[in-house]
Amino acid sequence: MGKSPSASLPSSTKCPPVANRMEMDSLVSTQWLADNLDAEDLVVLDATMHLPDSPRKSSVEFVERHVPGARFLDLVSFVDTASPVPKALPGARQFADRLSQMGIEPESRVVLYDDSQIRSAARAWFIFRLYGFDQVAVLDGGLGKWKSEGRPLEQGAASPAQSTYPAPHAVREVRSKTEMLANCRSCAEQVVDARDAARFAGEDGSGSEGHIPGAANVHYPALLAADGTYRSAEEIGSIFAAAGVDLDRPVVTSCNSGMTACVLAFGLHLAGKDDVSVYDGSWLEWSDDPDLPKEKGASR
Repeated sequence: MGKSPSASLPSSTKCPPVANRMEMDSLVSTQWLADNLDAEDLVVLDATMHLPDSPRKSSVEFVERHVPGARFLDLVSFVDTASPVPKALPGARQFADRLSQMGIEPESRVVLYDDSQIRSAARAWFIFRLYGFDQVAVLDGGLGKWKSEGRPLEQGAASPAQSTYPAPHAVREVRSKTEMLANCRSCAEQVVDARDAARFAGEDGSGSEGHIPGAANVHYPALLAADGTYRSAEEIGSIFAAAGVDLDRPVVTSCNSGMTACVLAFGLHLAGKDDVSVYDGSWLEWSDDPDLPKEKGASR
């Protein structure tokens, strides 16, 4: 199994369970957030991140408008720049430092939202869960739904009081290029690619050479309804099943850079499936190695 990003940090500790903390679902509605916004243990984080070629700047947009009391996570910088993996997940110390900067305590509850077409809050959710922080939720419909309902917004930068968050152990798996190559032979885990059908198939003009051999294709927007909320657990399960994914077997999700792979991982979680890993390097890393096998054509 893959070495976790924190495997080289023997001094880290896993945060203990917190007694008397009110549990919350992994997906919360705008009404739920409005009703709980003043809860002392609740921290709301704007996890918006846009595609690199987008003219939009999430940091600027946060200052212009955000959910009242929210803090800006800055996913763009929440990466391990020392890793050879493009846009790698942050290490354990970096995770702890960022949560400390956000004023988050082990007993906090965290709600993540975004205003991005790539549903970047799911990436933040995966990072939190990777390091054992399970009291974390995604706002269903994100900031778009919050705004469409006429709910209050706030302007300006956020300057939360800092905390001291302990460095954790990673408790979930992330797949490496070496492991993905081995899986091409063993087929022990099903690979599901979140990219659109053209790039998955390697069609002319798509800019892609195809996909990891044997992968199935579920374009991540399929998990969302027209209003940007997630589909029901039953619908999500049916979408994966229609793509040939056996929900009784383990899954590794992939995409272009590891971002929308987390949307698939979150969707599978909503459908009750948690034996799901993410290939962090995804197609950026795989396609950059000429010695690795590539496959063209539609999902089988």
